[in-house]
Amino acid sequence: MTNNQDIKKIFSVYGAAFLVMFVVEVVLICVYPKLELHLLLNSYHTDIQDTFYKYYSVLAEWPLYILGLLPLCWKKYRITIFYAVSEIVAGTISLILKSNITSHRPLWSFDIEKLPLVEGVNMHHSNSFPSGHASTFFVFFTCLALIFAWWYQQRASQMDKRKKILMYLAMFALFLLAALGAFSRVYLSQHFLMDICVGSLIGFVVPCLFFYFGKNLILKTQNE
Repeated sequence: MTNNQDIKKIFSVYGAAFLVMFVVEVVLICVYPKLELHLLLNSYHTDIQDTFYKYYSVLAEWPLYILGLLPLCWKKYRITIFYAVSEIVAGTISLILKSNITSHRPLWSFDIEKLPLVEGVNMHHSNSFPSGHASTFFVFFTCLALIFAWWYQQRASQMDKRKKILMYLAMFALFLLAALGAFSRVYLSQHFLMDICVGSLIGFVVPCLFFYFGKNLILKTQNE
């Protein structure tokens, strides 16, 4: 059996960071008009950022799925199934929303001269809401954060204060990696902030629900 309180304690760093991000996004969405907010978030481009976000965003298209298979190398197949099911369910929810909500992408909404586009990025025009990439990033890193929280719980009594602080920092780093992936879609003008806000929420909530209700089955493999 897992110690729920210990898992919640370490995962709370990731969860709190997500909550702060989500609240800030909602406030911005409520305060600024949609198009004005997009231009505001895209007001500062550099060559380094262009290159970073261009390639980092691609992680959600296939590399993260490959990384999700790595637990199979250690016969931790339930962890891979946990990730796969979370991605499938989150992806299905996003696809249903995309199919039923007509929402144009930034490129369709602006004159192309107004957007600081990144060279080499294949731009899309429709099916903007919600962001599938944001959902994928948050599903992957939320699953990873939950597994790390369990790993921490198993070893908490053996860790000194310095190692525990490093674990908290690691959890925050996982959140940042997810948030950067989601923001890359706004930076590249593939989505509006509302799109990544909802996509991130789907990607966060789905694995949390699966883990909450099925953690003993998911982690059973660790004790086999």
